[in-house]
Amino acid sequence: MIKKSILLFVAVICMAACQTKKEEINFPKTDLASAPLIPKPIKTIPTGSAFGLDIGTAIYTSTTSPEFEKVGQFLSESIKSKTGLDIAVNTSSEDKLERLIYINQSDSVDLESPEAYQLYIKKDSILLNAKTATGAFRGVQTLRQLIPEKSNDTLADRPIWVIPSGKIIDAPKYGYRSSMLDVARHFFTVDEVKKYIDALAYYKFNTLHLHLSDDQGWRIEIKSWPKLTEVGGASEVGGGQGGFYTQEEYKDLVAYAAERHITIVPEIDMPGHTNSASLSYPFLHYAGAETPRVRTDMKVGYSSFDAKKDTVYSFLDDVIGEIASITPGPYFHIGGDESHVTKKNDYILFVEKVGKLVQKHNKRMIGWDEIAQADIDPNSVVQLWNSAENALKAAENGSKIIISPAKKAYLDMKYDSISEYGLNWAGYIPVDVGYQWNPETYVDGLPKENILGIEAPLWSETISNSTELEYLAFPRLIGYAELGWSPSEHLDWDDYKNRLAAQVPNLESMQINYYPTKLVDWKKE
Repeated sequence: MIKKSILLFVAVICMAACQTKKEEINFPKTDLASAPLIPKPIKTIPTGSAFGLDIGTAIYTSTTSPEFEKVGQFLSESIKSKTGLDIAVNTSSEDKLERLIYINQSDSVDLESPEAYQLYIKKDSILLNAKTATGAFRGVQTLRQLIPEKSNDTLADRPIWVIPSGKIIDAPKYGYRSSMLDVARHFFTVDEVKKYIDALAYYKFNTLHLHLSDDQGWRIEIKSWPKLTEVGGASEVGGGQGGFYTQEEYKDLVAYAAERHITIVPEIDMPGHTNSASLSYPFLHYAGAETPRVRTDMKVGYSSFDAKKDTVYSFLDDVIGEIASITPGPYFHIGGDESHVTKKNDYILFVEKVGKLVQKHNKRMIGWDEIAQADIDPNSVVQLWNSAENALKAAENGSKIIISPAKKAYLDMKYDSISEYGLNWAGYIPVDVGYQWNPETYVDGLPKENILGIEAPLWSETISNSTELEYLAFPRLIGYAELGWSPSEHLDWDDYKNRLAAQVPNLESMQINYYPTKLVDWKKE
């Protein structure tokens, strides 16, 4: 495989070299190491020259994998969106080929992680090595960040975008790097979620956790239980009309994310946070909880499924089964938090039974850290949001932990006392506070090998559209991307805030509304 790929690369380079050059371009001195890349790569070695991206550039990919060609097409579309250049993929005519971007499927032993990549940038070629299409896609995001916003028309007789030369060696610290979007408290449209997915992909996240049900709304069609959306999907916080995703719309989101090498994790929160489900089907309701009704407030902890009814588990078998069947990713999130009116023994019974249902449908259970109180399978994943004790207990059980503490990683916490949106029950999280902590050492005594990764949840009680969502998510989400990807020794606030300041052109081109914290000297034109 690797020999064929290298031979093709050499052949295309030779073909390009044989063409009559329009002119020899004398690039100014560059420094790849100073490029404001986020997340920061493991190693960057500058060579001082540059690659000139222009109409004479072509993209070629390994012929051994159609998935690599899709990555090439994604890069071509991204270049066109940013520069207007229409770069051919695997079809360039010889008379136009002057410079080459080659995306190579490599079996190099140096590429240890599935998401690892190597980027070699020279004057006439860019070589992107990766073992998997996912690794190649991550490398493409780095290349996208290296393309300047404006061309330098003084260097040649046509627009040319100068990319600094050198070598980048990179791979993620964690295999799970996620954000959660709460579409239950307020519903977000398919297009709004896709826009969020695009932003996640740009900063190398690989997971989107969708909180699909809560007291205020049920957001996914279950064909065997239609009232869940007919009744439970018709409300939201503040009294709006709510909404839900049909299964076809959900599959569209899953496919859109997969094209960007992002896995969707669906969550049905239970046994608490279940008012909308019990309102739709009253037999689910636990008698010790508040009577189900349309809820448009932000209160929590008052609802529960009846953990002792067999019919509840028959219902959940259908729900989990339908969602699992249209979710190719390995995970199913059962919630499990803030079930305050559920008796402890009932809670434990419920988690253990639902865990078996998740396994039945060939998924790996994730739950908020309270599920560690139950006897869960070691393959289950515990998401730390509140209790370090629960995380440690889960680690002793052999479970992996997702680090997403409310005090550090909740995107719905206000930046400060004058933030327009958000809550503050876990405290304020300014941009520097959100960045300056280490998931590896957040819980004393938690072994590094038990950490699956990091997630930044965005609860939606105070937001109802993309503009408000982005206000809370950005720029903090960018910092969480770096915490999940980059080596801990690279995490330095003074260095990071300078690179963050340079993200303005990208944020503006993606039409992302961000909070312009005064902690950062934003580089606006």
